[in-house]
Amino acid sequence: MPPETVERLRNAIRDVLDFPKPGIVFKDITPVLGHGTLFREAIDLFLERCRTQEIDKIVCIDARGFLFGSAVAYALGVGLIPIRKKGKLPYKTQRAAYALEYGEAEIEMHVDCLEPGERIVLIDDLLATGGTSASAITLITAIGGVLVEAQFLIELEFLHGREKLEPTPVISFLKY
Repeated sequence: MPPETVERLRNAIRDVLDFPKPGIVFKDITPVLGHGTLFREAIDLFLERCRTQEIDKIVCIDARGFLFGSAVAYALGVGLIPIRKKGKLPYKTQRAAYALEYGEAEIEMHVDCLEPGERIVLIDDLLATGGTSASAITLITAIGGVLVEAQFLIELEFLHGREKLEPTPVISFLKY
């Protein structure tokens, strides 16, 4: 992807101060989502990376990860696995707890969503402290998936979240 495309996306990300609580600077992707060309370019970043790998399924994290992961899975013709907040999936689940930079939560994934050995790419909009993604990786591997890599539109490098994901390869397209 040309550097000017990445710069266009970076310029479209809006900083929202003190959301969801005082002291947090939230990286708002809705300007990217609301602009057809920018949204396509963001999806294309993920697609370029995924097309170079053998992938069986995309796993994405509730809720903004769904926006990118579903488009990528559709374009690749592979399955999509949602990881949701506790209590949102209707069938038997495996659960993992995690800490956010502004609280705690649990995520779940259906126990029968993938076959052992299937090659998985994890997609989400943002890597911050890494807690949510590390829990997602725990779920993927516990159910038998082979995690190829974790991909993020945005990474907040100063929070060192990628360290929690080691040894998983981490790809982020916009770094702050």
